[in-house]
Amino acid sequence: MIQTGGFTRLFFVLWLGFAGCMHGASTDIDAHLTRDNASAEKLLRAAYARTQVSVVYDGQYQRIDYPMGDVPNNIGVCTDLIIRTYRQLGIDLQVRVHEDMRNHFAQYPNLWGMTQPDRNIDHRRVPNLERFFSRYGVTLPLSSRGEDYRPGDIVTWRLANGLPHIGLISADLAKDGKTPLVIHNIGAGPQLENSLFEFTIVGHFRYFPEPKE
Repeated sequence: MIQTGGFTRLFFVLWLGFAGCMHGASTDIDAHLTRDNASAEKLLRAAYARTQVSVVYDGQYQRIDYPMGDVPNNIGVCTDLIIRTYRQLGIDLQVRVHEDMRNHFAQYPNLWGMTQPDRNIDHRRVPNLERFFSRYGVTLPLSSRGEDYRPGDIVTWRLANGLPHIGLISADLAKDGKTPLVIHNIGAGPQLENSLFEFTIVGHFRYFPEPKE
């Protein structure tokens, strides 16, 4: 079970026990969720650990290594939190997004005037991650009910200024006892906050693939 500061995350266990009861989910999705419990817990451990790292919000373009390329650990944006968290599961989104864009470039958003993939930045853009998760993860219904979002889910938003944002559903609940808190970086570094319904939700995904050898 997830533990942070000595407090056991019972909510996570309760969610796992109700894997087949998600509102609006299909039978196929329910089966997928049940198989992914262990991966969800590992992902959450990695995400909670990110909240203990001091990160300055900085999304400037940088040339980085490939594979496993990263900007300096003390800087990053919302996508870097997701990328770094998945790497703790042996999943390199830099490689996976780049390979898919190289083979299916036309399937990805044409928002930046690009004519070919760029492995330095493509995986660090929310719209590209949205497309990737929709292609290779489970796309789940958008909902205004906190109960429909499970620990380990990926959520994307559009902020009031139109900018895209991404975060991960935690195992903690807000004071209402229903709304899960979100682990995200919206400017102050990785934080655990009650932000799920603060912005317009445009994407809801679950992505627990097998690590590549």
